[in-house]
Amino acid sequence: MADNDAGGELAASPENRVASRGPEPWLRGTLPEVEPVRRAVLHALELAGEDAARWCSDLSEEEMFARPANLPSVAFQMRHIVRSLDRLLTYAEGRQLTDVQRMGLRSELAPIGTAADVHAEFRSELQRAMERVRAFAPEQFTEPRGVGRKLLPTTVVGLLIHCAEHTQRHVGQMVTTVKVLRA
Repeated sequence: MADNDAGGELAASPENRVASRGPEPWLRGTLPEVEPVRRAVLHALELAGEDAARWCSDLSEEEMFARPANLPSVAFQMRHIVRSLDRLLTYAEGRQLTDVQRMGLRSELAPIGTAADVHAEFRSELQRAMERVRAFAPEQFTEPRGVGRKLLPTTVVGLLIHCAEHTQRHVGQMVTTVKVLRA
């Protein structure tokens, strides 16, 4: 969401948290040294980090693991975002998942750990994902890749773009869950 173009001040309510801040990463003119595809992915991941900090940093332990209206918890969304990035980038790097990654997938819904643990995993793994995205060269974008045990066909660029869109989808779900919790 871009800034309010009407020029009016927005109240600092939870509903206006996003609208009252500066422009989103893609509108800041940052990362000019990175070609457009990776820049877009990095901006989406940067926005995910900002939104998680903005909407989730002050959640209580109970709120972090709550499932209002049977929605997935904020903890699940945060874990799923970074663990999915790890899996998608593993495929983009031309590798298959490890047993540890598969176990991480199966444990995303489990209400284990603390809110601080979830935040720490989110921050560190998001940073790691951004470093991995930066490591791809544009010349690799059209290289074929296989996803999953069936090796479903895609390309490096297909996986990178899916990293951005999948992350933003789950950020939206995370913010919606926070709004339901606070309603």
